[in-house]
Amino acid sequence: MRIAVAILTLAYPLLVYFGLSRFEPRWLALLLAGMALLRAIATREKVWLAAAGGAVLLAAASGLGNQLLPLKLYPVLVSVVLFVVFFTSLFHPPSVIERLARLHEPDLPPAGVAYTRRVTEVWCAFFVCNGSIALVTALWASSAAWALYNGLISYVLMGCLFAGEWLVRRRVKARFAHD
Repeated sequence: MRIAVAILTLAYPLLVYFGLSRFEPRWLALLLAGMALLRAIATREKVWLAAAGGAVLLAAASGLGNQLLPLKLYPVLVSVVLFVVFFTSLFHPPSVIERLARLHEPDLPPAGVAYTRRVTEVWCAFFVCNGSIALVTALWASSAAWALYNGLISYVLMGCLFAGEWLVRRRVKARFAHD
């Protein structure tokens, strides 16, 4: 079920964009509400339950007013939730990236902990920028531009950040291996 929710979440901007030509926003709101309910069922983590609640509120606002804007705000909500998860982990260690790193390297050295903290900070900055652009596209861009950014460009940027971090990590690990 988590995989289905992840796929729907990734495809959400494109589903909304293509659905607009066939359905009113109030009917597309059912898609968002359904995704939120699936996420609530698939996870028991408080932050994702809160995100699902936010998505249901956006869906309700869209459905009641038959408005598109609340549906376009969902990617903003996702960026905000991810920012909060990553940011709070900086003050309540281990950081998100450290937790992920320890899955492969349980005895992470102090330099690795410092590095994962820095990467968590970079992801926080990414989520702020991504959420800001998602908000701008929701408020002032065409539906096509919104779908293009939120359904493609943001994922390409995320992939570039993953790839760039992987390359940097290899260099950092090599440098520490020689010290």
